[in-house]
Amino acid sequence: MKTYNKLNFHKYTFCLWREVSFAEIENLPLSHKSKSCSGYIFTEVGVYRISNHWGRAANCRWRLIADDNFKSQQMKVGFANWTDFYPNDETSKLFFIKVDFISNEVNFYHKLSPDYEPKYVLRNASETAKTIKIIKEILTETSWSKYLQFDDLDELRKEIVEQLITTEKSFLEIKKIYF
Repeated sequence: MKTYNKLNFHKYTFCLWREVSFAEIENLPLSHKSKSCSGYIFTEVGVYRISNHWGRAANCRWRLIADDNFKSQQMKVGFANWTDFYPNDETSKLFFIKVDFISNEVNFYHKLSPDYEPKYVLRNASETAKTIKIIKEILTETSWSKYLQFDDLDELRKEIVEQLITTEKSFLEIKKIYF
């Protein structure tokens, strides 16, 4: 596995950054400022990023795991260990989807992360985004279930979403089971 550091972490990587307080970096000197005005502080074990934009950053997919309700354009500090970076590209099947049915949150993760289990289907970035969009619709809307036969909508949602994240079946193929 590739080793990431201050020279290559920003080139085609996936990373989940953990939000930290501004107090944690108060006495640390800024190591680099990007063209998009994000600040970086390099340490032996990882990197701090001070930014108001997360998600797609140039050729990277960097998600901030925020402590509270994160709003876009809000300045936050994230920290990632060098070992938290994984290779990223648009065509390889690198990503899997996990769903928290209690909070109805849907997210994608890298196949090299500790959360990966072989039951999850791996997809490329585009397929992952499309599947997440479908899952969000299933979890929040009801029109898709109009002609299906079921007793419990919440149970149906869970069954369909589980199939979407653990099989190669399309939403249409899965829905046909319930006609």
